[in-house]
Amino acid sequence: MSKTKVIAFANNKGGSGKTTTCSNVACALALDGKKVLMIDGDMQLNLTISYFDEEKALSFAESGKNIYSAIKDGVELTSCIAETEYEGLDLIPSSSLMSGIEFELFSKWQRETVFKKLLEPVRARGYYDYILIDAPPTLGGWVMNVLCASDYLVIPVEASPWGLFGLANMFEFTAQVKEISPKLEILGIAVTKADERKKYFKQTLETLKSMEGVRLFNTYVRVDSTVEWSQDNSVPVVAFKKSSRSAQEYTMLAKEIESYVNR
Repeated sequence: MSKTKVIAFANNKGGSGKTTTCSNVACALALDGKKVLMIDGDMQLNLTISYFDEEKALSFAESGKNIYSAIKDGVELTSCIAETEYEGLDLIPSSSLMSGIEFELFSKWQRETVFKKLLEPVRARGYYDYILIDAPPTLGGWVMNVLCASDYLVIPVEASPWGLFGLANMFEFTAQVKEISPKLEILGIAVTKADERKKYFKQTLETLKSMEGVRLFNTYVRVDSTVEWSQDNSVPVVAFKKSSRSAQEYTMLAKEIESYVNR
């Protein structure tokens, strides 16, 4: 079994398509025969709701088998894993109580690496090929924990006039994380919600391409109403309608991510 690789999806700018990208890349990898564990690190539960209906998602939040309980009470992460309906694809749910995670971390010893230590037994099993983590759109102690526990970082960026807002802060924050966890590598920027008819789409691409030392994935995901329909049905678009443009683009993005991780 190859070494488990941990990939975080993070951007401090809300609306970047971060959760949708994480959800669909994970599913695409699983449909390709990989064993994947997703971790929902956001109090909004969006990654959890991408696979389970709202009632089930709330039951996870109340059960004590979620990421918040693992951090607060020291519950083993392995006991928090929920199976999705897709073979080889599992999820550790989030909780609305994640709103208090910064307070919980503040009181813990070596608080920047609390999550890394919790995750280590899961990595050590070697069962999963990939662990994908959906981080909240903030820059704080919890996101620092997520990045310290990760090997790679993917930054989804919305192709809009506001999409690049705060990206410099994201890079500065990542540089701080690398002082604690030098192994962390920015795998690349994934452009989402692209509309090739808009002038600002080309401007966004030109700006991102001009950034030195940062990879821009060749695959970008265009605006597609099928994504919204899939979300409404709690099904990733790569499984909801495989023939759709967005499903094909997320599948290509997953292959591109995998090729860089295993280079």
